Amino acid sequence: MPPSMRDAAIRDLAPTGVVRAAINTANPVLARKGPDGLPQGVSVDIAQELGRSLGRPVQLIAYETAGRVFDALDRSEWDLAFLAIEPARATRVIFSSPYVVIEGTYLVRSDATFTRVAELDRTGTKIAVGLNAAYDLYLSRHLEHAEIVRAPTPNAALEMFATEGLEAAAGVRQALEAFATQRPGFRVLPDPFMTIRQALATPQGREVGGQYLNDFIENLKTSGSLRAVLDRNGQAGVPIAGP
Repeated sequence: MPPSMRDAAIRDLAPTGVVRAAINTANPVLARKGPDGLPQGVSVDIAQELGRSLGRPVQLIAYETAGRVFDALDRSEWDLAFLAIEPARATRVIFSSPYVVIEGTYLVRSDATFTRVAELDRTGTKIAVGLNAAYDLYLSRHLEHAEIVRAPTPNAALEMFATEGLEAAAGVRQALEAFATQRPGFRVLPDPFMTIRQALATPQGREVGGQYLNDFIENLKTSGSLRAVLDRNGQAGVPIAGP
């Protein structure tokens, strides 16, 4: 990238002099809170690498859900976010190409008769979701008969499902599998209802910054750096997305 374009990218991605990076700690594949309460994980490592490439410091801003990350756009709280590529969000942000693909699926009770995700879309079935998560937006468009019951966060959705007699909880496969491992009596369905393409995002209107993010993430993918980030954060099984 020519120096003039890099300077423009810095103005887009660090307009205050720092890269303000929104970190969603509800997605265990990408980020979590460490023992000190600070965010850590894949998203944090990528944000720090972006800061190094721009020559600017990074300010990490933790949010409990992707929905809250997106809501913070109205308050201009961040310059960089880690979000699932979603049509409902594309009018407000510029997405990079995806960097990883994860699955959205269902958690059900061990004694439930459900064996495939399609079996849950029927009248009388209640499915817990985290408000405005990518899978909430997706299921809101695609479910025809089942009822979506929303909780403030993905963790709250899991607890609501477990304690209030709902038929299923939707979520990221890794988070559901962790819940089922820790709490006997639950299992995760083998097939996904969606594949979630995770990308970097910056607010609309920052076109040069958006192109920089796209080039940056593609370089991480082709250089092997992204694979190294995933592996050292315990995500060796997570596939890297294609272009």
